[in-house]
Amino acid sequence: MPSVRSFTVLPALPDALKDLEFIAQNVFWSWNPECIDLFKRIDSNLWSAGGHNPVKLLGNISQLKLESLAENEGFLGELQRVTEKLKGYLGGPTWYDKVCSAEGKPTIAYFSAEFGIHECLPIYAGGLGILAGDHIKSASDLGIPLVGIGLLYQKGYFRQYLNVDGWQQEVYIENDFYNMPIELIRKESGRPLTISVEYPGRCVLAQIWCASVGRVKVYLLDTNVEANSLADRMITSSLYGGDRELRIRQEIMLGIGGLKALSAMGISPTVCHMNEGHAAFMALERIRELRNSKNMTFDEAVEATRAGNVFTIHTPVKAGLDEFRVELMDRYFGNYFPKLGINRNRFLALGRMLPDDDNEAFKMPILALKLSSYANGVSKLHGEISRGMWGSLWPGVPIDEVPIKSITNGIHIKNWVADEIDTLYARYLGPTWADETMDKAIWENIEQIPDEEFWHIHQRCRERLIVFARNRLKSQMQRRGTYHTELNHAEEVLDPEALTIGFARRFATYKRGTLLLRDPQRLMKLLGDSKRPIQLIFAGKAHPKDAEGKDIIRHITHFAGQHDVRRRIVFLENYDMDMARVMVRGVDVWLSNPRRPMEASGTSGMKAAVNGVLNMSTLDGWWCEGYTPDGGWVIGAGEDYENPDYQDIVESQALYNMLENEVIPLFYTRSVDNLPRAWIRRVKNSIKWIAPRFNTHRMVAEYTRKFYNPAAAKWTYLTAEAMAKAKAFSQWKADIRDAWPECVVKDVIMEIQQDGGGEQLNPRQPQLKVGSKLSVRTLVKLGKLSPDDVSVELYYGPVDSWGNIREGSAVRMDYEKASDEQGEHWFAGSMSCKRTGQHGVSVRVLPRHADLVNPHELGLILWERASDVQEPNPTEVHSA
Repeated sequence: MPSVRSFTVLPALPDALKDLEFIAQNVFWSWNPECIDLFKRIDSNLWSAGGHNPVKLLGNISQLKLESLAENEGFLGELQRVTEKLKGYLGGPTWYDKVCSAEGKPTIAYFSAEFGIHECLPIYAGGLGILAGDHIKSASDLGIPLVGIGLLYQKGYFRQYLNVDGWQQEVYIENDFYNMPIELIRKESGRPLTISVEYPGRCVLAQIWCASVGRVKVYLLDTNVEANSLADRMITSSLYGGDRELRIRQEIMLGIGGLKALSAMGISPTVCHMNEGHAAFMALERIRELRNSKNMTFDEAVEATRAGNVFTIHTPVKAGLDEFRVELMDRYFGNYFPKLGINRNRFLALGRMLPDDDNEAFKMPILALKLSSYANGVSKLHGEISRGMWGSLWPGVPIDEVPIKSITNGIHIKNWVADEIDTLYARYLGPTWADETMDKAIWENIEQIPDEEFWHIHQRCRERLIVFARNRLKSQMQRRGTYHTELNHAEEVLDPEALTIGFARRFATYKRGTLLLRDPQRLMKLLGDSKRPIQLIFAGKAHPKDAEGKDIIRHITHFAGQHDVRRRIVFLENYDMDMARVMVRGVDVWLSNPRRPMEASGTSGMKAAVNGVLNMSTLDGWWCEGYTPDGGWVIGAGEDYENPDYQDIVESQALYNMLENEVIPLFYTRSVDNLPRAWIRRVKNSIKWIAPRFNTHRMVAEYTRKFYNPAAAKWTYLTAEAMAKAKAFSQWKADIRDAWPECVVKDVIMEIQQDGGGEQLNPRQPQLKVGSKLSVRTLVKLGKLSPDDVSVELYYGPVDSWGNIREGSAVRMDYEKASDEQGEHWFAGSMSCKRTGQHGVSVRVLPRHADLVNPHELGLILWERASDVQEPNPTEVHSA
């Protein structure tokens, strides 16, 4: 190849239009309709053809058109208003300024393998990325001091099309970074700023791009640098492509390279948030950096960095949890773990459930869990599932105390509502409604919206969806070489007045995309009803290597063709953010039927709900919290099945019954003015419940209060005074671990206190009355430990048929006195009997220190054993 000298050509904007570039380079425009209207006004056709990309639009517009706009007073007035809005937004007061201390404002670094910010920046695959994009936008709106860290993929995720057999095909299109709303970070010399990351036998360079998303900067690493080898330039070639070796290279660049990039830009994060396990290598690099710069041991650096690490788990599905063979870890980290000051076995144990199992792969979620003080699932149910999945990392800890919390996902409402709905909300909820989405009282004003006005807007959204679907279907047919005479079919699909059901998501088997097709005759009857028809719009991609997912897509397209219902069922190719917006705004019912409990959260139904669409779903993910009987429908009753085929039969029948007996009659029952008033009532109920609870403003505020602020305070505290507190805390933990094997619960004495008197509990007939108090004294051998080093607790609650305490509670016992024996101490406590039935109580001992984020941080817990005491373990008592 010849030597090529590259240069960048920028649009030559007249001085009067210079602010267009300022607006185009900040993706704030993507959730503000007046900004989008400004770009559409320049040239609506170019805006659509360019994928709604303002940077590309300004590069493609003719100079003559620009000169004309520079003299258009109306356009210049609108440009000035939009510019002032953006500047006012960037410099205005924020929620964070009001509710959080301005002193020592922290920096939160949010690491994610994908960001779904806008379709013109196609570096996302699905829900994880869309959630990350909404997280960033809400962080901007709330003024959270946050930066994003990710990878800039040359080809992004694949574009989908179907062949004539309905089988998914993938095509990768190269991104033109210089025509996207991102900017290359440069040194003062003008040359790109690069970082170097060590890989086996060489170093790989990466340059850094920046996307401005309102007040937040998202930094994206790009290895397509001339100095790198061809293979290394491909590290950031595509999202979720290639083999396991490419994946580990990408995750090294994301985690280790991401932290190096922040350092190169002079950004020192206080808190690092890992959005899934892809970025978990960041925690290792944070340890290495601190260890080297502050002359710390590995354990000391772990204590400091773990305090400032947050980890969000996003899936219970094994295929979504990254793990790497030991051979790969040896190849890529054989020269790295010595820099951490640990040996190979200890390094590999950081990513293993069973540290001594040489055959166990290195699991990224485990690495993240072990090196984070704060961890969460993304719905209440997912938090429960995650505690069950990973609970063995904390042996002996009751499942409900496993330190994995729940922060339920949400959506950035302003980004997803239709423009007409936005205007409607501004009129009836108030002009600042988008800043107050967490306020439940604001959403009560939904009742003020006239049914006629609400329904008229929804019908327009449905009509827009039908037009979109017909145009997309027509282009799909033309690409496949369909005869011209058959293209007329595309103009006739779907009925603007019919009940429209949408199903759009990744086509994984557990999402059951064909559940509604399980009984063809019953479905055909619903589709073919001339008076009360339904119609289905499907969209979504299967992973390139997921043959079962692709077969589901093919089954849907074959069903439509074989049963001659092409007018009532369509599959729209290449589902992306643009299509998602049109669908969640235009359908009447959003269908979701995952196999419980495989859906961690799901957010598409939230997007539909705020647009006046009703949800129908199995009780999984967010819908366990989002469902109310008067605001949507549940498929089944949340049962667990051992036989998945039987589950599909039962729940498909429940789905048909729901459609036939409730959904369809409710939609087509009209008042004298032809309004489905009962349907609209249910829609308003849905919005009032869902909107204030399932938005990312609430979600990010919850992360800030529960995780970011405490983590920042703990990091600042432990790293003060030349790391003295972190070092002392590490030494205390080492002392606890060393002394813990000597600790024993030696004796337990129980006494009933009732009606002012007391009597010792008879272990053979342990019966108490409601209202009585059970007092307990216990003798604990602590050896070298002080009573201040431990928390001795009574753990009590109902017992199951196996004698295990379920949904237990703990109460701390008070220190009473030292025993005559060296290192042994008496503790005393009591519990009240408030409920009848069989209950259990047991004594336990936990490490205790003011610097512990949670009491199970060390993974140490001592329970009384039957051999230690006379009473049964746990002692069973009957309350009468």
